[in-house]
Parts: sequence; C-alpha cells; structure tokens
Amino acid sequence: MDFRYLGASGLKISEITYGNWLTHGSQVENDAAIACVRAALDDGISTFDTADVYANTKAETVLGQALKGQRRESLEILTKVFGPTGPKGHNDTGLSRKHITESINGSLRRLGTDYVDLYQAHRFDYETPLEETFQTFADLVRQGKVLYVGVSEWTADQLRAGHALAKELGIQLISNQPQYSMLWRVIEGEVVPTSRELGISQVVWSPIAQGVLTGKYVPGGELPAGSRATDEKGGASMIKRFMDDDVLTRVQALKPIAKELGLSMAQLAIAWVLANDNVATAIIGASRPEQVHDNVRAAGVRLNAETLGRIDDVLGGVVERDPAKTLESSPKTREV
Repeated sequence: MDFRYLGASGLKISEITYGNWLTHGSQVENDAAIACVRAALDDGISTFDTADVYANTKAETVLGQALKGQRRESLEILTKVFGPTGPKGHNDTGLSRKHITESINGSLRRLGTDYVDLYQAHRFDYETPLEETFQTFADLVRQGKVLYVGVSEWTADQLRAGHALAKELGIQLISNQPQYSMLWRVIEGEVVPTSRELGISQVVWSPIAQGVLTGKYVPGGELPAGSRATDEKGGASMIKRFMDDDVLTRVQALKPIAKELGLSMAQLAIAWVLANDNVATAIIGASRPEQVHDNVRAAGVRLNAETLGRIDDVLGGVVERDPAKTLESSPKTREV
C-alpha cells in the first residue's frame, strides 16, 4: 500500500480507503461487512470512511465493531455530518451547532473512539451561517474530538469561503469528498484547480462509477443478479445515470486497455482517479472480501500519458464534465 498526504497537512492516508456507504447496515449482513473490513486491513488499508447518515447510523456501528481491537493510532477514521439521522426531526439534519455537536458525540460512541481523524461536512448547508458551522468545527478540534476538517461535494466558491474561515479560526480545511471517475469528471474544471491553490485534497467516492466501470453491465444484456443495478434500496437509483447503451458500449471498449496492462477493469478505474495529483485517496466499497483484494491492487499503479489519452478517446462524449453538477448536489433546503 502506498500513502499520500491529505491536503497541506502532515496527515498521511492510504491511497485506497475502505468506505461503507451502501453496504454496512443495509445491503450486507454484519458478518460479511466485518470480513470486508478485515480484508482491507490485511491488504494494508489504514483509512476508513463512513457517515452518520449511512443506514441511519448503523454503518458507523458496524465499522466500529469491525475495527475493535485494532491499534487506534494506526488507523485514520473519517466520518461525516449533515444528513438526517435518528427520527429525522427538525434539528436532525444540517450543519447547525446543535446538529454537529450532537452528531459528533453519537459518531464517536458508535465508532468506539475518542476522536475522528477527519470530520467532513457532508454537503453545503444553505440554511446555516457558514461562520456557525466552522466555529463549531473549530471548537471540536480544540476539544480533541476532531483532528482535521473536510467537506464533501462543495463547489470551488464554497471551498474558498470555508478555507478562509478555517484559516481565520486557526484550523485546517484539508479535503473535499466528491464523486469522481472516468465517467464523472465535474470537479476537473473548477474544484480541482481551486483545491490545488488552497492545499485541499480530493477524497473521491465512486471511482468505479457504482460498478459500471468493471464492465459487468453489457449493453442490451440482463442485469447480473445481486448487482448494484438490481438493488432497490438505493443502489439502482444511483447507478441509473450510467446505464445507457452508449456508455456501456464504450466501457466494454476499455477492456483491451486493462488487459494490456495486466489489470482488472476495476483496478484500471481506480488507478485512473489516482493519476490525478490532487486525489489523495480513492474510496472503495465491497460486499465480499474478494472485491477488496482485487481493488487494492490498484495502489501503486501509475498510468502513463498515452494510456490516459487512449481512455479519453474511447469514452469520448459520454463523460460528464459540467461543473454545475456539483452545485446541484447540495439541497437548497433541509430535507426535514
């Protein structure tokens, strides 16, 4: 496993992060989830990403159980706050001082730790003053409950405003967690250049485009049993945007490139996001340990310019690049 610095900080994290967004506490039984975490540890992954909103707090509980007994100092545990949790009352969402304070205490209890290495604002909150949010983050850093602060799916302008406030308050905003893959490149035009300037790294989710870039979905073919595209608990709706025959046909055309390099399709997709020097880590998820073992082999793979150009030629116009998609990711009003 290779390691990279997270933003302009001294914190190193593994190039591959294990995340439990659509699996732990919902799609995968606890024993299987714990087996995947153990596989990640065996493969040298030290960084684990979750969120209180995943499976309405259950995912954090499962991750905490899976990491129990590990040396805490050897791990980097990342979680997030924003989405509705608990009974989803009127203060059970957003980035208010009340919700953040209550959420971090719940997250620490479920994860079985005294602190998290990175606490992330899961989306931008239009209904809470940014000053309130960052003052609360600064207080948590000073209390020792949070070491570093990050955000997720923030625009370039939002990153700039948050970074300025963090600096004023004497804390570090060091990361952004966006969706990023060969097919979804909306951060490249504005978010990445701004992040490079500010010393912010990308912690990217869905590098395999919810499984589409594995090549297992064939245009016009039947959906594989048990795949993300057949999951009615949330997976199918997330993957729908990529289930287009033109997209799937072009993805199939990537197979010869992967074969020439001796990589699986998943490894090629993960290595592609890691080729961006602003990306600190790629988050992988898994429902089986074998998936972890396969994906982790992308660590240390370096794709040359010729390979990157061939991938661009194959995918052509199906790649989504519109920076406005990031703006669309944060709700303008709270869900509850």
